[in-house]
Order: sequence, then structure tokens, then C-alpha cells
Amino acid sequence: MIVVDARSGQILTANDANTPRYPASLTKLMTLDLAFEALDARRMTLDTRIPISEHAASVEPVKLGLRPGDTISVRSAILAMTTMSANDAATALGEYLGGGSEARCAQMMNLRAHALGMAQTEFANASGLPNPYQVTTARDLALLARDIVLNYPQFQTFFEVTSFDFRGRKIFSNNEMLKNYYGATGMKTGYTDLARHNLVTSADRNGKLLIGVVLHEPNWGAAYGQMTAMLDDGFGGHVPMTRTMVAAASNPAPAHITVSLPRVETVASRAPVHALELPDSTGEATSPTRRWVAQLGLYYYKTDARVAAMKALHMRGRGIAQIEYVRRHGKDLWLAQLTGLSYEGAHDTCRVLNVHSHQCDVRPLASDHLAMLNEADGT
Repeated sequence: MIVVDARSGQILTANDANTPRYPASLTKLMTLDLAFEALDARRMTLDTRIPISEHAASVEPVKLGLRPGDTISVRSAILAMTTMSANDAATALGEYLGGGSEARCAQMMNLRAHALGMAQTEFANASGLPNPYQVTTARDLALLARDIVLNYPQFQTFFEVTSFDFRGRKIFSNNEMLKNYYGATGMKTGYTDLARHNLVTSADRNGKLLIGVVLHEPNWGAAYGQMTAMLDDGFGGHVPMTRTMVAAASNPAPAHITVSLPRVETVASRAPVHALELPDSTGEATSPTRRWVAQLGLYYYKTDARVAAMKALHMRGRGIAQIEYVRRHGKDLWLAQLTGLSYEGAHDTCRVLNVHSHQCDVRPLASDHLAMLNEADGT
């Protein structure tokens, strides 16, 4: 098991993090990583139709029930993977990414894994169905999850969806952390008889973004309990959920995705994810001179706010990307901001963002800045 600060790479908790395990459906995170890379490079779109082969239609046991000769959109395939963990959708997407071959996709997955520094990982298929050669570690999966979280924030919505409609059926997420843990932003569950109960969770509280990995637990209660305890410890203690928190967590994202997700233009300069290590402790963000905020606007959806904050961070390379739940004039909104800035740094950040037609306002950290924002900003 392991808990990592996603932004710094600092390992907060680790126990048997390098022990080889079977990943089960956590394998789908690598298939999704390759899909997000292809979407970002515009080699396909969310509306691209994927053919369903006999092999993809035949996989068991969790599946959408796709038939040979059918097609499915990339959007629906991804949603089916992040919610119900559909193996037929994962296999079809893997075949498409591999130019018609799941074996070729597995080779691509391994190349990507090794490029990320996942030294003890080997993939054999796109879905995570049992294969004795398919192994990984908690540390390696933390590297993979961190790559997705840092480099593809524009696709975070897919992990936050709790249900979506597919051909007249409502497909529900099986991720109880997403439903019950305040701050959880999703990721993936996985189970086979040999792998047992596996879980990767990302969670964000007050701008602190953590990634947890729990493997080989005897049951889901143990997996969720272990993850909850680890993340609580990483955040500095358990936070009882208020009614506002419950309302925000109960609908973390729109249940369907019908619009093109925003693109982060600077993703080509990928964030480094090779190392998980203790960072230098400079204390910049808590320095008395760094108590200014560059506010980026209010958004109806958490993902849109996160994308705005991460895009600004990538553009400027300073501050802490943070989102905050607020309620204004009867509406549930999300504030995007960069915190931990000096007075000069905040003004310089907003000056550059304004030049690029991005909203940005400077506020002191201690001010009642939320009351000064118009509810329509950034929506």
C-alpha cells in the first residue's frame, strides 16, 4: 500500500509498496492513460467509433454486452471502464489503440510503463483479466495514477461520474470511495480471485491532492477501510462530513458527458512522474510573504475548475493549484485559484493570464474574496 502527494511526489505512507501483485482491473488505468494520450494528440476524438471484434465481445465476466460488429464511441468505452469496469469495452478500446491488436496494445502499455519508471510492472492485456505474466506493485500504480492526474486533468470528469446512460440502460459506478469519501475524485477498483480486492483512489482537499493504492485486501470492506484510514492520515486527520460536503460529494460531476472536454495546451510538456521521493522543504507556500491568491473564476463543475487551476499552474509554473466548493445565490459552484503566491507573483500571474484572455484577479489570502466574485464568472 502507498499514499503519495501527487504534486510533489512525496511518499506519505508505504508498506509492501514494492511487492509484486496482480493488478486485476487496475490495468485499465494504463489503457486509459494511452487513450488520454491519443485524445490529447488528436489521433482520435471522444466521438470516434470503435469496432467490436469477436474477441472483445467474448470476454467475461463484467461487460456491457457488446456484440461482434457493433461499434461504441470512445466516450462510452471510457465511461464503461471508469464506472462498471466493463471488460468488453476495455478490450475493444485496447484493440483500437493497438491498430486492431490487443497484443500490440499490451506492448504499448509496457513501453509506457517503463517510460514512467514502473520497473516491476508487466501488462499482458487491456482489461486486467487474469494472466500470470501481468503483475505490478503499489508504487508502480502510484506512478501511473500520478501521470494521469497531473498530465490529463481535462479528462478527470470521467473518473468522477457516478452513473451514465448507455442504450437505454443506466450504468452505475462501483467505486464506493467516490460516493462516500469527502474529497475523492475517483480512479479505479479491481478484483480477481488471485488479485483479491484492489483500489486506487485520488482525493483533493483544500488544494492537497493525494493518491492512494491498496492491493490484495481480503474483501471490499478492508480495502475501503484501509484506503480511508491512509488518506485521512495523509490529510492530517478525519474530517466529519457536513451537509454541504455531502451535497457536493453526492454529485461530483455531471452524470453524462455530451460536450467536448477542454484541452490543456501545455500538456505536451509532461509533468515529471519518474520519481516518488521527498521534495526539498522550502516552505514557500506558507511563507508570510506568500499569502496572495490569483483567482481564476467560479465554475459550475468541479472538473472545469480543476482544469482552469491546473492550466494556469502549467502556464505560470508557480503557486498551488486549488479548487474550493462555494455556494452563491443558491447555486453550488467551484472556485479555481492559485494560492501561495507573493504579492508580486500574484500580480505577475494575473497580468500574464489576462494577456491570454484568461480571467484572473488578485486577492489577499485572508480577505473575504468569495463575496467579491460574481456568480456568473467563469461559467
